[in-house]
Amino acid sequence: MTTVEIIFLAVYFSLLSVLGVYGSHRYRMAFLYYRHKFKLPTPNGTLKALPKVTIQLPVFNEMYVVERLVESVCRIDYPRELLEIQLLDDSTDETCGIARACVERHRQKGHDIVYIHRVNRQGFKAGALENGLKLASGEYVAVFDADFVPSPDFLMRTVPFFADAKVGMVQVRWGHLNREFSILTQAQSIFLDGHFIIEHTARNRAGCFFNFNGTAGIWRRATIGDAGGWQHDTLTEDLDLSYRAQLKGWQFIFLPEVISPAEVPVDMNAFKSQQHRWAKGSIQTAKKLLPTILKSDLPLLVKREAFFHLTNNMAYLLMVLLSVLMPISMVVRFQHGLYGTLFLDLPFFITATASVCVFYVAAQRERGVKGWERFKYLPFLMSLGIGLAINNAKAVGEALLNQQSGFARTPKTGAEGKNVKAVKKSYRGSKTLMPVVELLFAAYFTGALWFAIDSRIYTSVPFIILFLAGFLYVGMSSLMQGLAGRRTKVPDAAPAVTSSEEQPRQAA
Repeated sequence: MTTVEIIFLAVYFSLLSVLGVYGSHRYRMAFLYYRHKFKLPTPNGTLKALPKVTIQLPVFNEMYVVERLVESVCRIDYPRELLEIQLLDDSTDETCGIARACVERHRQKGHDIVYIHRVNRQGFKAGALENGLKLASGEYVAVFDADFVPSPDFLMRTVPFFADAKVGMVQVRWGHLNREFSILTQAQSIFLDGHFIIEHTARNRAGCFFNFNGTAGIWRRATIGDAGGWQHDTLTEDLDLSYRAQLKGWQFIFLPEVISPAEVPVDMNAFKSQQHRWAKGSIQTAKKLLPTILKSDLPLLVKREAFFHLTNNMAYLLMVLLSVLMPISMVVRFQHGLYGTLFLDLPFFITATASVCVFYVAAQRERGVKGWERFKYLPFLMSLGIGLAINNAKAVGEALLNQQSGFARTPKTGAEGKNVKAVKKSYRGSKTLMPVVELLFAAYFTGALWFAIDSRIYTSVPFIILFLAGFLYVGMSSLMQGLAGRRTKVPDAAPAVTSSEEQPRQAA
């Protein structure tokens, strides 16, 4: 074996090792979950009286869902004199008129609801929340994104936890209005179930930091101010504020039994845009706060979990490198006796691949899914995770290189169940050249599959198929949806709303 081949294999197996470490972290999450799952959170004390609450609804061009959002929030069971609702609208299309009329209807019904429209998007969502907070009168602030439909008992089940003066935020679990729409929405729902049911519960009950998810949660207003307020130097303002607040000593509560349903993207390009924002924002937050966390006097358990939580998306960058090297390594190792190095592949399978199965099967089991149904989507989940690697690796690279970008909204269509509305072109996910790169990777793995079968390297075939299927599905879905959007004859967005005012304006 030449020196070049030795160096190549050393790099290859180093990548496998690091990815194995991140993969094995799922086992730890599952362990912590089952260890602490019976530590059910209960309010520590009793509130002397119900407090004033402000509910903030940040929206941007959400004409298909804004009415549903407002109507569901106005059904929340809470004394009207103690509930203020702010519709924070940065829209530049028909949403403005729809939202304003909806707010006026509910005002006439006796709800304390205001429409606040900014003429610029400075700070994006964080800026809208920060601006609304200046006008809010509530001691506590709940936030719901445009695609959510909170249950009427949301406040009555979350507010009591603030009887403990140390509690700064209460987060509830996301539900999924359109889980059954397609295999893509099924997969997204399972991904989110794992994040909320297993990860959030494990971190919260083990005493580690976890994060407000930007929606379906309620804050003590003093906590936001004490932590430095909403800041918009990252794309995940929720994650950023969460860690700053917990560094200040505030405690968070997660309530997995309280579910707030929401819509997951039905369009692959919209899903990729959302994942790009989350991946980039998490690395930005890691760069911003991880040095402070690691230098603090927090327990080792908390520091270690914060490190894995904030840097987890680095695995996508490593996955792309692995995707390039895997077929080449197969050729190199085959020339020098493939089976002599299989003992190195087996630990990777156990730590990375099998951990995905354990993690998501556990999440579905806790949801009450029976028997083989828990395993039904596992191959697709693994392929989809691999297929997203290029998209998310790009996001990680941009964060590491300090490349700034705007807050790209995730288009909502009002989808529920298997029904979806026909939407105009401007509400579809953005189109890029990324599908071409993904399809080139699919072609690359097609050649690798042919070589593996021709050379009878059957142990590599399952892995190659997972990578091939993932890149092919993500690339083709993005390309076909982009072409479909281009062919669809739909009206363009309305002209942008303009105003000569420099400051955000408020209207009833």
